[in-house]
Amino acid sequence: MKKLRWAMDGGFWEVDLSTPVTVDGVARPAAEDPIPLGLSRGTRLSRPKQIDFFQRFMAMPFVPSFSDSNGLSFHRLISLPLPPFARDTCFYALNFCSEWLLTPEDALLLSLEKHGGDHNNIPRKKAVLHHKFPNHNLTIEAASPTLFVDRLGNYWDVPLTLGMDFASLPSSDSGMSCHFCINHTSGSPKIYDTSPVPVPVHVPPSLLPGLCAKCAVSLKKNLNIWRSEAPKTKLAQPYDIFLSNPHISASAIIGTVITASLGDNSVRAQAEDGWFGFGAKGANSAISADLFASASVSAQHGNFQKLFLDLTRFNARIDVPSVSKFVGGASRLAVDLYNSRQAPSVEALQAIFPSASLSFQQQICGPFSFRIDCGVSVDLTKKGKEKKWWYNNVINDPVFAAEYALQVLGSAKAVAWYSPKQREFMIEVRFFET
Repeated sequence: MKKLRWAMDGGFWEVDLSTPVTVDGVARPAAEDPIPLGLSRGTRLSRPKQIDFFQRFMAMPFVPSFSDSNGLSFHRLISLPLPPFARDTCFYALNFCSEWLLTPEDALLLSLEKHGGDHNNIPRKKAVLHHKFPNHNLTIEAASPTLFVDRLGNYWDVPLTLGMDFASLPSSDSGMSCHFCINHTSGSPKIYDTSPVPVPVHVPPSLLPGLCAKCAVSLKKNLNIWRSEAPKTKLAQPYDIFLSNPHISASAIIGTVITASLGDNSVRAQAEDGWFGFGAKGANSAISADLFASASVSAQHGNFQKLFLDLTRFNARIDVPSVSKFVGGASRLAVDLYNSRQAPSVEALQAIFPSASLSFQQQICGPFSFRIDCGVSVDLTKKGKEKKWWYNNVINDPVFAAEYALQVLGSAKAVAWYSPKQREFMIEVRFFET
């Protein structure tokens, strides 16, 4: 739910996350170790344009958001000079953002952000260049510092990042996709939140200084199990044209990724060989290769045309980020069972548990609908009380959202979402999402 656009290729093509921690509403996900592939980002409607849309067309004087680090914030675009304030500067944050359409295919974004209560008192600077090829997107970005978020929900500031990202355009059709990215990080990552951390937090290896290049190729196959042939109501336009076709469909993806790293971040490479995986590590460099796979099923009932309960959507996806580890764990489990051991090893059981994500959406009334997204994972190495263990190790970062379909635009919506695990709330405008 916090992704700025849904990636049709599953969890391997990660995109920037929406977050109220920064004024521009963006944080980059830290790449997993050693795969899946990270950071496939396309152009998006910038946060200033979102706030301007709310002010102009939805008569919202302020756009609220909430995070633990910044508390409750109210965003508004203004162009008047501000007089000196006697209040504490930690109540204010400024973001100067300019976006130019250089050519029909090129867009340049420059931004400067400053938090009055920033514990480092360092402004955030960012430059992003987007270029559209016929079937690919190219993104070149430089930022200092850059906000990252790891899989545990911790935010990190990296002093300097430089990156280039070249990827196939996302598509719902079957076929092949390719992706190449190269990222350079420098400086020592620091935890963003100044509140005391209850347990020691280790820096994600992918954020350590160094150079990392990834290349991946994937093949996707879609299967339409059932699609409604019933005609739509002619007297009513669907609230969202992308959500107006009842269906049951499935898709599967398999691909390979090669990762090469040079510098301190090379410690994340695994030097274990498998049937499908390869890893080699030097003094200050590493290279690894592996297969990944994903399978998903999607079902929808209703055309999203009637006033009440005319849309019910469900989506489930299972990801196997490392096929070699999965096959290795399955083989060790088979050996344990063959040798009639009383209990298989925890490591073998953990290796065969893939990660999964679930999504459910239900229309409430007219253009209003409710949505919940969550990840599902099992970590057998952690122990704790039954209820707490279930929430922390099975249900992964649930996000609840209320959506309002902007019918006049065909496929656009205003989304208000809340993450109880991260304790974050945000309102966004999104276009052409499925």
